[in-house]
Amino acid sequence: MNLGRTAKLVAQAFDAALVEAGGTLPVWLTLLSVKSSKLANQRELAGMIGIQGATLTHHLNAMEAQGLLVRRRDPVNRRVHLVELTAAGEAMFETLRKAALSFDKRLRVGLSDERLAEFAQVLAALRANVES
Repeated sequence: MNLGRTAKLVAQAFDAALVEAGGTLPVWLTLLSVKSSKLANQRELAGMIGIQGATLTHHLNAMEAQGLLVRRRDPVNRRVHLVELTAAGEAMFETLRKAALSFDKRLRVGLSDERLAEFAQVLAALRANVES
């Protein structure tokens, strides 16, 4: 229960930091995923973000309307849409990246690299236990 409560609190605080910077968690995750994989298709993006394709389509429609990204058909497979950031999307990515880095720095105050590494190992073990 402690893990769940802490995860929820951290997630809410991170969401608030992104909103304060002018974005949202879905926008950040989408921009980050597109930025990290040039010319990603929508199916790949949904998998990277961990959401259903229909949910991603909803977010992409809104982000396209805001001028943050463009979608175009893959010339090799016309059924696939490729997603690219616009200049406005690049600017929003940088704004949200700064907010995410600032949040991460605030979150890690008072924690040594050794403690953080041990914590990462504990989280990995918890994931492995759940997945087995």
